[in-house]
Amino acid sequence: MQSQIRILPQVIVNRIAAGEVIERPASVVKELVENSIDAGAKNIEIQIEEGGKNLISIKDDGKGMTKEELELCILRHATSKLIDDDLLNINSFGFRGEAIPSIGSISRMKISSLKQGESTSYQIILEGGELKEIKPANISKGTIVEIRDLFYATPARLKFLKTERTEKSKIVEVIEKISLSNPDISFILRENGKQLLNFRNDNASIQNRISEILSEEFFKNSVEINSQRNNAKISGFISIPTYNSGNSTNQFLFVNNRPVKDKILQSSLRAAYQDFLARDRFPIVAIFLELPPFEVDVNVHPAKSEVRFRFEQEIRGMIIGTIKNALAANSQKTSTTITSDVIHLFKTETTNQNSFNENKTAFHNFSKTAKTYNFVAQQPPNNSEKQIFSPMELRPQVRAFEIQERTEDRNFPLGYAVAQIHENYILSQTAEGFIMVDQHAAHERLTYEKLKKQFDERGIRTFQLLIPEVIEMEEEELNLLLEKKNEIENFGLIFEKFSPSAILIKEVPEILEKESLKKLIKSIIDDIIEHGEELTLKEKKEHILETYACHTSVRSGRKLNLDEMNALLREMEATPASGQCNHGRPTYIKLELKDIEKLFGRS
Repeated sequence: MQSQIRILPQVIVNRIAAGEVIERPASVVKELVENSIDAGAKNIEIQIEEGGKNLISIKDDGKGMTKEELELCILRHATSKLIDDDLLNINSFGFRGEAIPSIGSISRMKISSLKQGESTSYQIILEGGELKEIKPANISKGTIVEIRDLFYATPARLKFLKTERTEKSKIVEVIEKISLSNPDISFILRENGKQLLNFRNDNASIQNRISEILSEEFFKNSVEINSQRNNAKISGFISIPTYNSGNSTNQFLFVNNRPVKDKILQSSLRAAYQDFLARDRFPIVAIFLELPPFEVDVNVHPAKSEVRFRFEQEIRGMIIGTIKNALAANSQKTSTTITSDVIHLFKTETTNQNSFNENKTAFHNFSKTAKTYNFVAQQPPNNSEKQIFSPMELRPQVRAFEIQERTEDRNFPLGYAVAQIHENYILSQTAEGFIMVDQHAAHERLTYEKLKKQFDERGIRTFQLLIPEVIEMEEEELNLLLEKKNEIENFGLIFEKFSPSAILIKEVPEILEKESLKKLIKSIIDDIIEHGEELTLKEKKEHILETYACHTSVRSGRKLNLDEMNALLREMEATPASGQCNHGRPTYIKLELKDIEKLFGRS
């Protein structure tokens, strides 16, 4: 009987490998640019056509290859980058020896190269993985790799590509990430002759490169991190909580200069910001983690986009601690974009010297609304009124310009309260201008910080349910909960197994009396599955405390007298992270006199 098992032809093997390594044109760009970096290039030019489907050309000034090396580089598993066959000591980007033969097997490829120190350059041509020609070339230095008609040998793959615009954006993203970790290298990207990116190495520094990619605005709203523990080092820049994004696109994470998407790093980042951002908001970061090669495995994914750490929890703890310390040291800082947004909102344009542009209505609307403002008069504090945030009769209203100035109190960082607007916003005068505070957002943060301290000192109070509640679930989900039973009960949720597919809730935290237990249990299970034990438990504590803080804080629409408003300001000044609420929104907006004068055309 003839065997059903056969050895596949090499060209088919390469095309299978291409399916793992080459997902889209951006994958080709990544592999080839990393090869250029490994070759010692200091200037790399990338040209693409039709989002990379028609042409990808990579030109560099690296050390180049001889004729013999060109012949070897198109063979599967051929590499110059693996030292002594040691897979735990990898110091280069590419090392598998799969990229070049895989790309060549699904395209028309031409490689021209001149080895440093040699006088003759050579060119090798492949079509669909078949060697067509090797001949002398005419280049003065480095290597040029030209890929035409990507996926022509596997046309079915073309159906899975997105629009030309999308594929181009993926290539831009790849170059930005690689260039961010290599500020000493110049990168130029062109599409159809039009320049898309131009990162020069004339003034090479990570700060300049970050500024080019993430903007100068990011620098103004970020803090630097830099710490070392044993053999690990972490550095970079992270955004303050009020400067955030609706997605994780601008999170640049690197391990030994390699851009990665790693669950440990991403979950660590989320844990570090969990006190400051809502779950649907993301910080903007450029973080560089350096480790000895033997402590990180980069050989776990064909595209080398994922890594595995030898000491995961140590790395995780270091990242979380470093970020939290940096945020705590800058906890009063709020986004500079807030002030500029306010100025932009009120900015007016004129069609002549004395008239407003009819199309600009922001200032008109503001002026109209201002007529309805209810200002609270500033009166000297009454020492007999010590109860803070208790219901008190609102003092008589007076016109804003009749507010008495208290110059002796203007040195407070958040100034001295002069008015409450719409029973929700506190106006405070400082030596440099004025501040507007969202009283609910501010008190929510203050309450939350107090609750965290109380929890750490005394734990969560619970109460027994008169009628225990049965929660149905999948058997696998129940087993997950039972594995974490002791840890979960530390947070005041006492339960036991009721059946193979249900648990019985006996006690719950006092603050969750009106919460949906089924929804809470489902959330815990989802977190365990997605993020693992440590992050889940800590995040669930924060979720519980945040819920309580939100519902027990000073509400919008609550009238406050001046003593209460000033007590809130003083407590904000003494509380970490009071510049933003628990969801990453600012608790106050600051306008300096120079900004106010701009609004009125005085400067």
